[in-house]
Amino acid sequence: MNALSAFTLWAQNNRWVWASIGVLLLWLVLSVVTNRFSLSSLSGIVLSASFLTVVGIGQMFVVTTGRGNIDLSVASVITLSAFVALLTIKGQDANLAIGVTAAVLLGLAVGLLNSLLVVGLGIPAIIATLATGYVLATATLLSNKAIPGFAVSPALKDLATGRISGVPIMAIIAILGVAAASFVLRYTVFGQLLSAVGQNRAAARLAAIRNGRVIAAAFIISSVLASIDGLLLGAYIGGAFLEMGQPYLLQSIAAVVLGGTLIFGGSATALGTLFASILLILIVTTMQIIGLPPGAQDIVQGIVVIFVLALAGRQVLARRTTAEPADGATPKAKAAASLPE
Repeated sequence: MNALSAFTLWAQNNRWVWASIGVLLLWLVLSVVTNRFSLSSLSGIVLSASFLTVVGIGQMFVVTTGRGNIDLSVASVITLSAFVALLTIKGQDANLAIGVTAAVLLGLAVGLLNSLLVVGLGIPAIIATLATGYVLATATLLSNKAIPGFAVSPALKDLATGRISGVPIMAIIAILGVAAASFVLRYTVFGQLLSAVGQNRAAARLAAIRNGRVIAAAFIISSVLASIDGLLLGAYIGGAFLEMGQPYLLQSIAAVVLGGTLIFGGSATALGTLFASILLILIVTTMQIIGLPPGAQDIVQGIVVIFVLALAGRQVLARRTTAEPADGATPKAKAAASLPE
């Protein structure tokens, strides 16, 4: 086996490497073309990517549950959380605990609602979370009318914008989040159950796994992380505005898919989500340097997501074709292979 074959085999089990290579290549190209990129500018890009990473990790848990599950309510959760934080904290550190509690409770409530719609009522996740997002958008409009000003807690502002030895605190938070998510996926019972449910729900049910609880936990994690992200994002920009979370809807999905998490579920990589978040911010930065309007930037990001999804779909079809039992297989083997997902 030559070095290229060995690397390809290793990369199949470490899909995050492709996003990291993309970051390195695009960074080198921008450095050469613009002649102005440095460690300082990279630090700013990592800071922006940190907010995407936090919500992306939550999206990753939902995607891992399989059946094309995606949480489309994260954008509305981010926006409403920022408004709730401003209304409860009122720019005073003394109210910080109340504001954080309110944000977490908001995430829990939305996660439970999504779980009820998806698991309890059997509504497809895309439709259920989209409907939830519309409800939250209405609540955001009401909050926008009630908000007295844009005072931000100094302590929260320092957390969102501060640096330790030149490293953004938000980047440290994102890296800790990635480490925690990686630990959960690899070493905990919940991580193993999540992968089992995402790979084949029927088989997981036969193994006495309570699929509903696992899926519900994934949606709750996604909503709570999106709410915390909105709290920090509002402190970073110094306020809140309508649809401030909208860019994170497409980008959170793209970060998960580009990072190597299988869109059809069963396998996830938190480290890949981090690298893909940085890559997406670099892509946006490149388009801004070129001078593309915001609408064109959305189109380019959409094309990237479609391209990756197409590749992922071909890989899954190839695996299923390879895994199909031969005509001479035993009836028991054929029955096992035909279990519904």
